[in-house]
Amino acid sequence: MMKVDIPLFTRQSPASLWSRVKQEAVLVTAFVCAVITMFFVPPSPGYVDYMDFRVLALLFCLMVVVAGVQSCGLFDVLAQKLLSGSKSIRFLGLLLILMPFIGSMLITNDVALLAFVPFAIVVLDMIGRSQYLILVITAQTLAANLGSMATPIGNPQNLFLYSKYHISISSFFAAMLPYTLLSLLGLLLMVFLFKKESIEVRFDTPKTISNPRQVYLMSGLFLLCLLSVLHVVHYGIVLAFVLAAMLLFARDLFRKADYSLLATFVFFFICAGNIGQIEQIRHFLSAIMDKSTLVSSILASQVISNVPAAVLLSGFTERWKELLIGVNIGGLGTLIASLASLISFKLYVKTAEARPFKYLGVFTLANAAGLLVLIAAAAVWNHLP
Repeated sequence: MMKVDIPLFTRQSPASLWSRVKQEAVLVTAFVCAVITMFFVPPSPGYVDYMDFRVLALLFCLMVVVAGVQSCGLFDVLAQKLLSGSKSIRFLGLLLILMPFIGSMLITNDVALLAFVPFAIVVLDMIGRSQYLILVITAQTLAANLGSMATPIGNPQNLFLYSKYHISISSFFAAMLPYTLLSLLGLLLMVFLFKKESIEVRFDTPKTISNPRQVYLMSGLFLLCLLSVLHVVHYGIVLAFVLAAMLLFARDLFRKADYSLLATFVFFFICAGNIGQIEQIRHFLSAIMDKSTLVSSILASQVISNVPAAVLLSGFTERWKELLIGVNIGGLGTLIASLASLISFKLYVKTAEARPFKYLGVFTLANAAGLLVLIAAAAVWNHLP
């Protein structure tokens, strides 16, 4: 995820503004779509009914809580403990891939990549195995996007659909677990692309947790968020606790929330709500979704990414399972199918010996293969018409 940080009342050069527009392409697209639909459905108090305040509140809470844990260095400490010592290259590769796969289930796919891709770059450079950089980062990106589909909090579209359709936790796991296990099998097979050799991994500067009290506080708040996701605690109570904790103990976390993602959701809520009021468009999209919700959501994800696809298409179908599966496996494919994939790409191109075109070739090939396998599985498991 990328953040908007444009100071108020300051003049931006055209180049700077264009750079920010490119960085926030999805946000800008959402804004333009919302504005266009306003010409057909003028703004009114009814717009408030379009908003899913539960999703917005929980997204904000999860963002700042995970950022609070990450800022204490907990992820770095855990990663160092896992990787230190004598290991084979294949086992080292397995650990580097499994960390974002498992981590994304709890801290979202984009945070997992922000935490573990830079770590992988450092480790591979330190042991002199930079030739595996493209393979590892591609595999980590696949792992984060595929692991995140396993839980309601793994990515924003899951949280949104879980809330909108009032999906039970058992139904959610029943829908996504087969795809998660198949994805894990595919990632395990990628390990055989590494040579069979041993290596010693040592870190000159061991990482430590900088603020243990904050870790305990954020861990408690994270559990509270999970209870709210499971409909045990009202989201308003969770939001109040998180805001109080931030004001009292960690005000710097206000800067770490991804407000551009929240704004993107708001604009797409307006866009989808207005489209639902335009009879001709509503009938057209409903007809497409009736033919194949899963295929439609996969294709839409390739063009506008899976989070906007979930928000937009959810207004035109009650087939939540196909939509949920579609926007999750639709995160594979193009570089923009999941915005988390852009994070990995940007981190890679900053490395000393980056080869962007080679990376894009390997990334596209791996994503296309994974997407085809999961679509075939959907056909076998009767999720395709």
